[in-house]
Amino acid sequence: MQTLSEQQEQELKAFINVFIESPVATMVMDDFDRLRYNKRLGGEQQCMLLTGDTGSGKSRLIQEYQQRLQLIKNQSSSLVLVSRIPSKPTLSSTIIQLLKDLGHFGSTYRKGRSGDQSLTESLIRCVRSQKTELIIINEFQELVEFKSGKALNEIANRLKYISEEAQIPIVLVGMPWAKKIASEPQWASRLMIRRELGYFKLSDDPAHFIRFIKGLITRMPVSTSAEVKSKVVILALFSVCRGQLRALKRFLDETVKYVMLQNKHELTPHSFAVVFSMYYPNEINPFKQSLDEIIGSEVESYSRYDSGADNEFDAIIPTQFTDKLTLSQILKK
Repeated sequence: MQTLSEQQEQELKAFINVFIESPVATMVMDDFDRLRYNKRLGGEQQCMLLTGDTGSGKSRLIQEYQQRLQLIKNQSSSLVLVSRIPSKPTLSSTIIQLLKDLGHFGSTYRKGRSGDQSLTESLIRCVRSQKTELIIINEFQELVEFKSGKALNEIANRLKYISEEAQIPIVLVGMPWAKKIASEPQWASRLMIRRELGYFKLSDDPAHFIRFIKGLITRMPVSTSAEVKSKVVILALFSVCRGQLRALKRFLDETVKYVMLQNKHELTPHSFAVVFSMYYPNEINPFKQSLDEIIGSEVESYSRYDSGADNEFDAIIPTQFTDKLTLSQILKK
C-alpha cells in the first residue's frame, strides 16, 4: 500500500480541516459572540436554535468556532462548553455529559447515584465557577425525538432552569426536528435566534456553490489545472454531492489524496473521474460527460419528524431530493 510522506500527510490534514466561511457561517459565529457578550451584561439570557440536515456542516462550524477562540490570547477553553447528547439520551445522562465535558471530577460515576436536581445544581455551580459564557448542546434532536407532552415539557423546564440559574445562554444544535423544543411555551420566546444550515441549491444560488468550490480549490495542497474550475467540472461535483457539504468535502479530500499518492504533477478533471470510478464503479461518471449530459438532483425537502407515525421507525422521514434532471435544467428553474 502506498503511503504519503510526513510532509504530505500534514498538508493533506490541513486541507481536510480547512474551513471556507460562508455568509451563514459568519452570521452564526457572530451570533455566538453576541450571546457571550450579552451574558456579561446579565439579565435574562437569550438562547439559540441551530438546525441543519445531516452533512450540512453544523459540527464543523462549532469546531471552527472553538479553534478560533483558542487562538485568541488569554481565552480559556471553558468559556464555551460544547457537549453532545449521549448515546442513551435522558435528562440525567445529558447533564452528566455536560459535567464531564466541563472536566468535573467523578461525573462519569454519578449516574444512578445522584438525583436529577442534585446533578443540575452541580452543573450550575460548575458553570458559574468556571465562568462559562455559552453552552452549546449538539445533536439535540436525540434528546427530544419520540418525546411529547410531559416528557418534552420536563426537558424544556430543566434547560430553562439551568439557563436562568446560571444566567447563561444555551445553543441547541441538531437536525431539523430539533425545532420541537420551540413548541414548548417557555422556549418559544427564549429562542431569540433561529438559524438553519441548508444544502447548496443550484436553482436558488448557483454562484454560492461556485464560489465555495473555487475557494476549496485554491486551498488544495497540490497544483490544479485551469479546467478544474470550469463549469462542466463544477456541475459534475454538484452531481456527486447533491449539494451536501460533507459529501462534497470527502470527495475532494479523496481526490487530493489520490493525486498526492500517485505523485501526479497536478489535479485535473481526470483525477476526479478516476476517484469517482473507484467509489462508484456502477454509476455513470459525470466527469466523463459533456455539460449537457450531466444529470443530478438537489434537495427538495429536508428530513423531518412525523409525530403522528405509528412507530418510531416510521417517525423520521428522510431528506427528499428532486428527480434527476440535467443540471442545466436545474439551473433554469
